[in-house]
Amino acid sequence: MFIDTHCHLYSDAFDADREEAVQRAKATGIERILMPNVDAESVDGMLAMQAAHPAYCMAMMGLHPCSVADDLTELELQLKQVDQYLATGNFVAVGEIGIDLFWRQDNLDAQLHAFHAQCSLAVRLGLPVAIHSRSSMQEVISALQSMMNRPTGVLHCFTGNVEEALALIDLGFYLGVGGVVTHKQSTLREVCKAIGPEKLLLETDAPYLAPVPHRGKRNEPAYVPLIAQVLADALEMSLTKLATITTANAYALFPIKNNEID
Repeated sequence: MFIDTHCHLYSDAFDADREEAVQRAKATGIERILMPNVDAESVDGMLAMQAAHPAYCMAMMGLHPCSVADDLTELELQLKQVDQYLATGNFVAVGEIGIDLFWRQDNLDAQLHAFHAQCSLAVRLGLPVAIHSRSSMQEVISALQSMMNRPTGVLHCFTGNVEEALALIDLGFYLGVGGVVTHKQSTLREVCKAIGPEKLLLETDAPYLAPVPHRGKRNEPAYVPLIAQVLADALEMSLTKLATITTANAYALFPIKNNEID
């Protein structure tokens, strides 16, 4: 059994076959699907999926760095809304949060403010965080290192090097491995082999970053076993053993173990 620890199943990319995608996931051994939030516009769809599939599709709450407002007053309202949702207790993590310097480099201060604020929320609530880092690995690591009280969590869609992987593990973080590990030119297989499976989680980031042989097409949770098989081969272990380890890692990080699936 596998856990997809990062999947935007509420995305409009699944409007035509969302329920079928859930059934395909179950048929391929996906035990749970964890859904990160993006911003205020994604909340309703995400919560509808959680309501339709209690304890199977499980929601996070956070403000994605690409949705961070430039205006500080507006940003504080965004963060207040995140706090209010989290206060309901219906979420398994604060996410996805982080820093993205691929799309924008001119609002790093606002992104850092949102990141620190949401990490503080996670610490206060005893929740892990799901971190988005694009073209910003060193900024994320430095921000985490600067925190006197930092949360635990996962660096989702990790594509860094061994040094960065070890730095994050030293900070108490897991690394989310997705479809990129299957791409021919990716060095992620070698990085994972160097650090071992003890801090790895499986994810799709669906509908994005589909694994081979579906690269360039829509991703979905049922593709987790494709990612897992490539990772298991890189780690020179059986698929069953990798599934056992990564699923145990997910249960260790996220507060999902005692939720019964209907």
